[in-house]
Amino acid sequence: MSDLMKQSPLGTYVEHLKKGELAYQVCKDSNKPFFYPRAIVPETGSTNIEWRVSKGLGTVYTTTAVHYKGEAPLNVAMIDMDEGYRLMSRVEGIDAMDVKIGMRVKVKVVPGDEKTLPFPVFTPAGDAK
Repeated sequence: MSDLMKQSPLGTYVEHLKKGELAYQVCKDSNKPFFYPRAIVPETGSTNIEWRVSKGLGTVYTTTAVHYKGEAPLNVAMIDMDEGYRLMSRVEGIDAMDVKIGMRVKVKVVPGDEKTLPFPVFTPAGDAK
């Protein structure tokens, strides 16, 4: 990873993912969480930001299945994390057509490789509250 990326919000986010953590940012002025990683707070432009690590639990806000000819459907979902921010990902471990709005999910970090950065996906969380 380049020195510039190590200093960037993306670099910090990726370093957390490499440790198996889903990190997000919070505006220290309003205590409002936001995602994706940024250098300034959306809406206010403040640079008074701190990083926090998510507990990794959320709820499917919306979902769709993408169909490619000759392949199984792929799930794309927006996940409302318990900490108060939303991100786009996918739910794995079940058929794409079985992912439902309101389903509880937990994060799983895909480690990536020399060509792909690590990234978060989700699996059903069962009875997690």
